Amino acid sequence: MSRASWSPVRALTAAAVCTASLLALCGPAAADGPNGVDDLRGAPPARTEDLLDEPGVQFLPRPGVPEPPRVSALSWIVTDLGTHRVLAAKDAHRPLPPASTLKTLFALAVLPKFSQGAVHTVSAADLAGIEAGSALAGIKEDMPYRVADLWHGVFLSSGSDAVHALAAMNGGWGKTIDDMQATAERLGARDTTVESADGFDTPGQVSSAYDLSLFGQAGLTNRDFARLAATRTARFPEDAGPDAYGIQNTNRLLVGSHGVTPYDGLIGVKNGYTSHAGNTLIAAARRGGRTLLVTVMNPQSGAGNAVYEEARALLDWGFAAAPRAAAVGVLPAPAPHGRPGTGTGPAARQAVTALHPAAADRPAGRTGDLIVWSSAAAGVVALAGLGAGLWWRRRRPAAQEDGGGPAS
Repeated sequence: MSRASWSPVRALTAAAVCTASLLALCGPAAADGPNGVDDLRGAPPARTEDLLDEPGVQFLPRPGVPEPPRVSALSWIVTDLGTHRVLAAKDAHRPLPPASTLKTLFALAVLPKFSQGAVHTVSAADLAGIEAGSALAGIKEDMPYRVADLWHGVFLSSGSDAVHALAAMNGGWGKTIDDMQATAERLGARDTTVESADGFDTPGQVSSAYDLSLFGQAGLTNRDFARLAATRTARFPEDAGPDAYGIQNTNRLLVGSHGVTPYDGLIGVKNGYTSHAGNTLIAAARRGGRTLLVTVMNPQSGAGNAVYEEARALLDWGFAAAPRAAAVGVLPAPAPHGRPGTGTGPAARQAVTALHPAAADRPAGRTGDLIVWSSAAAGVVALAGLGAGLWWRRRRPAAQEDGGGPAS
C-alpha cells in the first residue's frame, strides 16, 4: 500500500481512537461532577480523603456556597441523604452520650421482628428496672397493648416503659442490648457502645453524630420507622378498654411547641435529653425532592430550645448549600435486607429513591459509567476499523494498477 493510500486509513483510525478516548474519559464526567450530580461546572479538584476523622468544623469552601452557621453544639453533621454526601460536620466521631436518640438504634434492631398488629400483655417483670426520672408513655401492668401502640410510646413519648415492654418481647433487656450492638456494627457505627436500650445515662454508653446519622438514615428506609418518626400525635390505650388519651411527639421541631416553630418539610426523626447528655436531636427534612439529615449533640449556649434552633439553622444552610457544596465525607448506604455491605444493590437504591426521588435518574456509580462509556468507545473503534477495511479493499485494485504495494 502506497503512503498516499495509507495516510487516509491512518487518519481515520487516529480520529476513531481519539474519539473513543474522549468518550471514555469525558463520558463519566458528564454524568457526574466531582461534587455530585447537582454541580458539573466550576468544581474544585475532587478530594478523596475523608475529613470526618479530623477535629473541628469540616467544610470545603467553594464560590457561591455560604459557610455553615456557627452553632454551639459539641458535635453536628449535615448529610444529603439522596447522595449520602456529608456537606459539613463538626467532630463527627466524637463519642458522646446519646440520650433517647439511641432509641433509633433500638427501633432498627427490634421493629422488624413483630407485626404492628400483634398484641402483648405487659407484665410487672416487663417493667422492672426502669430508671427513676425516665420518660414514660404510661403503660400499665396486666394490660394488653398492640405493638403499634408500644411503638407510639417509644417514638412520640420517648417512653422507657414502652422500650422495656418491647425488649421483653424480644427476649429480654440483655439480649436487646446485644442485638442493638450487633446492628450498630453491621451499619458501620464504630463509635457506639450500648449499655442501656432506652438511651438512659449509663456508664460507658456513647455514640456520635456520625453513628446517629447512620441510624437515622437506615431507619428512614424502613416504612414503619419513617411513619412513626413523622407521627405528630396518636391515641394511646387506657384501662384495657375503648378509652384512649392523646399523646404528642416530644420533637418540638416536628410539632411546634414550647416556643419552637415547626420546620417546613420535617419528617422526623428523634430527640433526646438527659442531664449528662444534654439535648440531642436527629432531624430529617424534605424539600423540592431533596432530603437532608442533621444530627446535633449537646448545644452549649444554654438556650432552652438550642438543639432545635441549631438544627433549623443547619437544615436551612444545607438546603441552600447542597446543590454546589463539596463533600467532606460520605455515609455508607444502608445494606439491603439487613445484610452487611455498602448497600448499592436494587433494594438499597429503591429505598434511597423513596427518600430522594431525583436519585432515580442518577447514574448508579462511576464504575457503571465507565463500563457504558468504554463499551461505546469500543464500538466506535470497531466501526472505524470496519470502515477503514472496506475502504482499503475498494482501493486495493487501483493501488496495484498504479504499481503500489506494502510500504518497504
